[in-house]
Amino acid sequence: MAKIAVENSLTNVKQALENNGYQVVSMDEGSIGSCDCCVISGQDKNVLGIAETATQAAVINAQGLSVDEVLEQVNRCVQ
Repeated sequence: MAKIAVENSLTNVKQALENNGYQVVSMDEGSIGSCDCCVISGQDKNVLGIAETATQAAVINAQGLSVDEVLEQVNRCVQ
């Protein structure tokens, strides 16, 4: 089962992923390093230009996407 980290504000995405058999964890659980994919809301902007990555997993920006579109991208990511 693929493990997907999802930002807390994306409850509808979280629910859809769980309904499709994914193991969903919160971004703040400290386990994103072992995730297959991360889904972010895209609302936080990097104003200072500092970029630190906590994982090598693919990151999907859900901003402007429907739940189905996010699910489609996650499916492509974990295959």
